[in-house]
Amino acid sequence: MFLSLNDNGGEFIMKYEGFQTFTTEQDSGILTVTFDFGSVNVQGQEMLADLNSLAMRLERDRSTKVVVFQSANPEIWVCHYDTELLKDMSTVAVSREDAQLLDLQEVCERISKVPQATIAKLEGFARGGGHELALAMDMRFAARGKYKFMQMEVGMGILPCGGGASRMARQTGLGRALEIILSARDFDADEAEAFGTINKALEPDQIGEYVDTLAKRIAQFPAESINACKRAVYESIDKPIEEALKAEAYWLYQATSKTPAIKRFAIADEQRLEDDIENQRNWNDLVMKVQEIN
Repeated sequence: MFLSLNDNGGEFIMKYEGFQTFTTEQDSGILTVTFDFGSVNVQGQEMLADLNSLAMRLERDRSTKVVVFQSANPEIWVCHYDTELLKDMSTVAVSREDAQLLDLQEVCERISKVPQATIAKLEGFARGGGHELALAMDMRFAARGKYKFMQMEVGMGILPCGGGASRMARQTGLGRALEIILSARDFDADEAEAFGTINKALEPDQIGEYVDTLAKRIAQFPAESINACKRAVYESIDKPIEEALKAEAYWLYQATSKTPAIKRFAIADEQRLEDDIENQRNWNDLVMKVQEIN
């Protein structure tokens, strides 16, 4: 069972346990997932099964707001897809109509759609499928001198097939995506930041504090609002601007129907908070104080 009653009775708490390829640690609204599988965190059926099970639990969990993915291995975040599985791929071409999503594509897509904010804390290599898993997360931060990524598939005679072609182009633009994919070379953290595959490159002694601070800040916001923001942003990538704006409006009402937003706006209007120049100067702190209104 993934759910259990808490000591107060009545409220279900999601349990994150029983995984083979990673451990988990819950701290209030933040779940930390630490990959720790074999010598190189190989991305095989065991890891995909664990990630699929994790996503299923996250989809039902409204108490967890942020998920941070890191590695216990000092050199590797997640390795490439298991070559044991790749060697058994079909050598017969299929039609476009008969092509179906691969396991890695389905799992990465499911992880990308969980209602929580997902953060990849990259302190080691992330090549091939490992990099594609990172691309499926909402945000990526990498440690200088430790992080490298590569899409090596063209050199093996295939192509990135875990979202590495599709998501790469959305992150970097066409030209840079093709340079990354067709060069099949290592890129370091600063190159990744310049290309747009990560949010930020940080010194190894700074990445932990930076990610922790960001995760704790996001975890204070309403779960439904976090999910609505994710859905609106992701939808905007694939739609013409008119449809994207309509999607924004749709997700706005999903948020206002489930969060204390209207109550917060009513109090702000009643007290004329927006007319105070000090409030305008200090929105960075004010937005956190507003979380007290529920």
